[in-house]
Amino acid sequence: TAKKMIEQIRAAKHKGDSLGGIFEIVVTNVPIGLGTYAQWDRRLGARLAFAAMSIQAMKGVEFGMGFESARRFGSEVHDDIYFDKAAGQFIRKSNNAGGLEGGITNGQPIVLRVAMKPIATLYTPKDSVDIDTKEPFEATVERSDICTVPAAGVVGESVIAYEMANALIEKFGGDTLDEMKRNFEAYQEYVRSF
Repeated sequence: TAKKMIEQIRAAKHKGDSLGGIFEIVVTNVPIGLGTYAQWDRRLGARLAFAAMSIQAMKGVEFGMGFESARRFGSEVHDDIYFDKAAGQFIRKSNNAGGLEGGITNGQPIVLRVAMKPIATLYTPKDSVDIDTKEPFEATVERSDICTVPAAGVVGESVIAYEMANALIEKFGGDTLDEMKRNFEAYQEYVRSF
């Protein structure tokens, strides 16, 4: 995959063009129950999407099966739930929901993909208009990166980690890490009691 990406970037550079793309972030070891279904602006999926879309040049976010789920029947989309007696816990054998259901985490990894448009600075300038004269004007050629998707992926990990930390603090918060850990362990024990 990396080799194909490099080839595409070199081809775009040769043409004087730029490239966008999609990066994926996977958050593992997520406890059940972060976020809320009760408040529209506190749903964890909404908060993560907001964080991702706040990065410049991002144009779309999807979780799990994402936009593909719009083309499928419900029976092909919704994850079956099982009970693993040996482990004493509820499990899913798929993760089409991407770790989020109804605004809260379901214990599966959170999987989100973020689409980034090609950056606007091109070596082959686009047509434009002079704002003062209203006459046609060719955009200025300036230094340009060809593809910033890899860097955007690093920024994406950071904003998602920040939002996940906020969700953990909201659910298990306290004045110290020891208190937060104690709250988390008590919650885990409560979840195992089901």
